Amino acid sequence: MRQFKDDSQMIYVPNGRFQMGSATGRPNEQPAHTVQLDGFYMDKYEVTNGQFERFVSTNPQWLKDRIGSQYHDGDYLKNWSWDRYPSGQGDHPVVYISWYVAQAYAKWVGKRLPTEAEWEYAARGGLLDKKYPWGDKITYGEANYSGTGSKDQWSGTAPVGSFRENGYGLYDMAGNAWEWCADWYSSDYYKNSPAKKPLGPSAGSRRVVRGGSWYDSIANLRLTARGFSDSTSTSYGGGFRCVSELK
Repeated sequence: MRQFKDDSQMIYVPNGRFQMGSATGRPNEQPAHTVQLDGFYMDKYEVTNGQFERFVSTNPQWLKDRIGSQYHDGDYLKNWSWDRYPSGQGDHPVVYISWYVAQAYAKWVGKRLPTEAEWEYAARGGLLDKKYPWGDKITYGEANYSGTGSKDQWSGTAPVGSFRENGYGLYDMAGNAWEWCADWYSSDYYKNSPAKKPLGPSAGSRRVVRGGSWYDSIANLRLTARGFSDSTSTSYGGGFRCVSELK
């Protein structure tokens, strides 16, 4: 396996066919449709603060006091102190990241952002017709999320890999941090999505995010749940991971 600049670990997701979307979910998840994908590699974990610090130290134009205003909404790396991530959180997913910055990181490390179809296929971990990466139920022992009133809920991001991996060996595909996808977002894209390697709409005003975060209810952690955000948007629950075809 190729050694990447950020020392990331990657998992091979084999080629295959799956049912994307839901026949009974939210309107933007319908209709369920068959998609065929080639195999690819995906980051085992979400990109961490420690990895992102290496990126900005090598590419100072992406430091929070140098980044162009066209690439963020004003809250980029809001939880960092200039060029330093929060103390003790080097292994937490980096958040307050816009789509533009996630894209720049992926290019720097020699990868790319996943398509929405790749993300959902990988998140399923080889399971069929399930709500979550491990089945039809989810607990605090399996993902970092909130909204159910449990006394055990986390108050923020957790170190990557703290919870259960899915069938492909990928961690935090539900909860912890929303993850940017490459695709433009369209609520009715599934009605005309191609059956092989869909790339999303050719244009749009917002980008797809997937997976839910530490502050979301379980409804947004479902495998078919689709989120969206402006390309410049940053939030305390927004991060990313990368993919590659390279071995």
